[in-house]
Amino acid sequence: MTLNIPELRIDWQAKGFWQPDGAPTVAEFVAARHTLFDGSFTWPLLVVRQEAVRANIATMAAFCKRHGVAFAPHAKTPMAPGLMRAQLDAGAWGLTVATANQALVLRRLGVPRVLIANEALDPTALGWLAAQSDWEVYLQVDSVAGAERAAGLRLLVELGHPGGRTGCRTIDEVVTVARAAGDQLVGITGYEGGLGDEASVDAWLQTLVEAAKALSAEGLLGERVIVSAGGSAWFDRVARALEGQWLPGHQVQAVLRSGASVTHDDGFYRERTPFNRVPQEGALAAALELWGQVLSIPEPGLAIVGMGKRDAPFDEGLPVPFAEGLTVTKMNDHHTYLSVADGARPAVGDLVRFGLSHPCTAFDKWRFIPVVDDDGVVVNVLHTYF
Repeated sequence: MTLNIPELRIDWQAKGFWQPDGAPTVAEFVAARHTLFDGSFTWPLLVVRQEAVRANIATMAAFCKRHGVAFAPHAKTPMAPGLMRAQLDAGAWGLTVATANQALVLRRLGVPRVLIANEALDPTALGWLAAQSDWEVYLQVDSVAGAERAAGLRLLVELGHPGGRTGCRTIDEVVTVARAAGDQLVGITGYEGGLGDEASVDAWLQTLVEAAKALSAEGLLGERVIVSAGGSAWFDRVARALEGQWLPGHQVQAVLRSGASVTHDDGFYRERTPFNRVPQEGALAAALELWGQVLSIPEPGLAIVGMGKRDAPFDEGLPVPFAEGLTVTKMNDHHTYLSVADGARPAVGDLVRFGLSHPCTAFDKWRFIPVVDDDGVVVNVLHTYF
């Protein structure tokens, strides 16, 4: 699929790139076959590994195909058109976003089908969304007020869970909101990622199925029904619960929304990926790495690296250095503290490669991100929209 990706120039505004004078286009920069260490970059620098991304996209496409579910990966993770296009080219049903503003970005990029996995109540945004008659956009609602505001849009009623974020807490509430949605209702949705264990996830998924059946019994569903769930930690349980045609009288289209799978990570999702439970289904590879330079070794056992919270995610675990005897202990805005074990010998000026935890809060810190092949040659440059 061809998206409307603008040709941008890489200039002095691009963090991590070193362009004090020139401003090549992305195509020109890639054609020059730069490497990470030829003077075209400075530190810190976020990098995407091409082969890992390709493998992850193929793995998720194959998983969804085996289970007969559609894939609408959450674009809010990278907000990078290059990765969106690769996932659509691999067969993604559509893309998911979290806000109306993100939906606007995808509209302008030419993404044909978008699911807003959140409530949207701003009348200006809702009016604009409803006016896009040649665009397939879906919105979730969890209140009568939300359904009434979303006139003219395809609606999914949202099921939540106690202590969770948005979403109706009971099946009765789901039915009430669905009635308010009327003939705009196209299905039911929810998010299980906030639940802490498999038993809780399975119980919630069973409630989601029961809620869909209740909507059917009330005559509130059309022939084709979308049922959507699936973060990046429990998509195996979601596929198991929603695959197949389990709603008599309706054609069910199950839609997974796992967003972090495109790059995976070396922390939060490395520990929580469903493929740890079902290794026969596949595996994901960490595609993000951050390079930082040792600025100072001010005392024994301590090294300071020139990167920080402005550059790396820290909300779901600290970066992981790929060097023996080094451990990240804390971060400031632009500094990372490394504990140095006996026998480790970092030197001032050394470059250290780090794995990251939680890609959803990595991409937003970078406007341009080089994509490199296994030889370290830049083969693409991603541009993010945050």
